[in-house]
Amino acid sequence: MRKRDVQTWTLLAPWIITLIVFWIYPLVYALVLSFSKYKTLTNEISFVGVENYQRAFNDVGFWQALKNTTVFTVGTVPVTTAFAILLAWAVRRRTPALASFFRASYFLPSVTSLVVIALVFTNLYSRDGYINGLCGMMGIPFPEGGWLLDKSTALGAIMAMDVWISTGYYMVLFLAGMEAIPRDLYEAAELAGASSWQQFWRITLPMLRSTLLFVVVINSIKSFQIFVEIYVMTKGGPLGATSTLVYEVYTQAFEQSDMMGYASAVAYIVFVILLCVSFLQMRLLRVRP
Repeated sequence: MRKRDVQTWTLLAPWIITLIVFWIYPLVYALVLSFSKYKTLTNEISFVGVENYQRAFNDVGFWQALKNTTVFTVGTVPVTTAFAILLAWAVRRRTPALASFFRASYFLPSVTSLVVIALVFTNLYSRDGYINGLCGMMGIPFPEGGWLLDKSTALGAIMAMDVWISTGYYMVLFLAGMEAIPRDLYEAAELAGASSWQQFWRITLPMLRSTLLFVVVINSIKSFQIFVEIYVMTKGGPLGATSTLVYEVYTQAFEQSDMMGYASAVAYIVFVILLCVSFLQMRLLRVRP
């Protein structure tokens, strides 16, 4: 082996080792566990075939978690994407000084600790929280027990918080995509008499297709894997109204002694769902995978 090849593999070795130890090995081991029954206390493992997958599809808790996760994803991804595009378009039209201020302000929630934000919003959504007080002053109906303790409002409250957290991050991505659009297109549109709104629909949105695909895919994956907010704010309650698939994986894997195999099966079901959703999104946006 040449000296140059040795240097190349030496530099790549840390990354390759990390990939194998922390990514490939856990994926393969989880796949093996999904076809097995594993007891964490005794370290016993026995092959059970597709029993874990059958159990998942016959489990009411799994379907409830899948429903909540789907509602969360479908309800937050389009709203977050729309707000992010509009905010990016608005910020881009500001003067440079104001644009920097608004960009930093909108981006701040996405770099703040998610646990801290979840705790703050838990207090805001509580029975004696600021939101209930504000609704009371304005005469708006509100759940007296708190937004997170009502089955009809708990998931929606977490969804609203997620939109607030995520919009700024995706705004920056769309802003970067808009900066890459040639100015000549806008100048030609202005000479043709196109309004700002027409320029947005006819130039900005079509030219943002690649950025839009990236944002929709990663936002869908992130939303489908929601866990921290659920764990901190509701623990899946009330009565499973906010239980999600990843939270289901956590509770089955680490709160019960012999359900690691079942949790691995649910995790692989989530993986397959995300793979199909991502492929479908690429096809709908006409971008090759």
